[in-house]
Amino acid sequence: MHLVDYTDNDGPDSSVILTGALADYGKAESVNPDGSVNPEHNSQLRLVLAHGSFRLDIAALDQAFVAVMRTQFPTNTSTCSGSVSASHAVPIVAGSGTGAYQGISGQFDLTIKLDEVDATGSSCQGAALLSQMLITSGSGHVRVH
Repeated sequence: MHLVDYTDNDGPDSSVILTGALADYGKAESVNPDGSVNPEHNSQLRLVLAHGSFRLDIAALDQAFVAVMRTQFPTNTSTCSGSVSASHAVPIVAGSGTGAYQGISGQFDLTIKLDEVDATGSSCQGAALLSQMLITSGSGHVRVH
């Protein structure tokens, strides 16, 4: 199966599509284990789909992405723009499935890719964001019990 999650901002919400063995679509939200919104994107991603919901543990993927951002962005300092990506295995949070996804287990191998243009100036650090696209995608091995 394949997952694509996409957004054009740094907010906690995004859109998601699943294709293959499970075909579904809906919204995703970055959350903490207690379900509260997580604007840092460093814990879990709740997928709220047409046929149910489940969560992904995105903590390790976020750590890999933050490390890349620290050392490789912006990739073009004259235009304050760049494209970076990071990959990691992302497990489904045990017991998080509802609806058609009750008892779901498995993991996805996901890559998060950022393309961004910031305002130019004497330094790109802290420059205002002009436009961005974040796409997280990859394949998974999933079982619904």
